[in-house]
Amino acid sequence: MSETDTTSNGEVDLEAMKSVGAEDFAKLMASVTDEQLAEMMGGPLRKQVLDEIFNRMAEHVDQSKLGDTNATIQFKILDRPEDQGGGYDHYEVVFANGSATLSDTPGDKADVTIKVDPVNFLKLASNRASGPTLFMTGKLKLEGDLMLAQRMTSFFRIPTAKEDQS
Repeated sequence: MSETDTTSNGEVDLEAMKSVGAEDFAKLMASVTDEQLAEMMGGPLRKQVLDEIFNRMAEHVDQSKLGDTNATIQFKILDRPEDQGGGYDHYEVVFANGSATLSDTPGDKADVTIKVDPVNFLKLASNRASGPTLFMTGKLKLEGDLMLAQRMTSFFRIPTAKEDQS
């Protein structure tokens, strides 16, 4: 990870995030505080950060685990700032024919809907928090097929912030 991944005051540098791999993204997310994540997700970079994460999801699908699953999972990333329209950001992942298709314009029907605040979503996406733990503590809400939701994390190779071996 390079010095350009965070600014001098510890803020996430979005341009640096676009150029890093999944493991470096996880390290970057591990290097900032929850307060810094909340500040970033409450500002103008929120949509860009979410788009970047969701656009990368398809690259991390483990087709051997996905098998013949055909399902639609919607994500509602809560607490969108009022100056960005309020409410939540809505994304959809459709699993079909061994692959995943992503969209920020979801359809009407989902097998599972996941509702989570932006900080916990970033922690989930960077493997700093587990879905079951967030669910059990009330920080992640599920609607629909709970068994599918439980299996969903196995569909992805989720990056981990590994310790340097030097």
